[in-house]
Amino acid sequence: MKTEIRRCTLEDLHVLQVIGTETYSETYSHLNTPENMNEYLELAFNLDQLKAELSNENSTFLFMYVNQVLAGYLKLNINDAQTYHVSDEAMEIERIYVKNVFQDKGLGKMLLQTAMKIASEMNKEEIWLGVWQKNKNAIDFHKNMEFEIRGEYSYFIGDEEQENYIMVKKL
Repeated sequence: MKTEIRRCTLEDLHVLQVIGTETYSETYSHLNTPENMNEYLELAFNLDQLKAELSNENSTFLFMYVNQVLAGYLKLNINDAQTYHVSDEAMEIERIYVKNVFQDKGLGKMLLQTAMKIASEMNKEEIWLGVWQKNKNAIDFHKNMEFEIRGEYSYFIGDEEQENYIMVKKL
């Protein structure tokens, strides 16, 4: 299995929209109403929103390819691009998704290790992410990777308020 990770650019805007929508839907559609899911996907993955995120110097998107097929992606944030302020010396993993057909091949761990390497190179002291409290698999995965729950925050999928754990790892 040959893997490659490369940075996304504005030229990748439409590809980012497709993989973002696809992976988010695969992960959460069965846990939300179709109306709420559609509303969220349109808000989070419309081209204007993604263009603004790609243009933000404090955000980085990375694509992961397996045998030249796009398998997943990662979004990292620092400074004011972060969803929540954990600390001045933290980097956020806002999105880390692998397509279902590529699950259970260690790709999520590879993306996470890439994020930690980038954070270390930027002299960040910790890395964090929000994990939906109902996503037991993700919570267990990150606990196994030595992340600890430090708090929580709420967000909306359509009209439903949901709670995320803030999971942090010291570097």
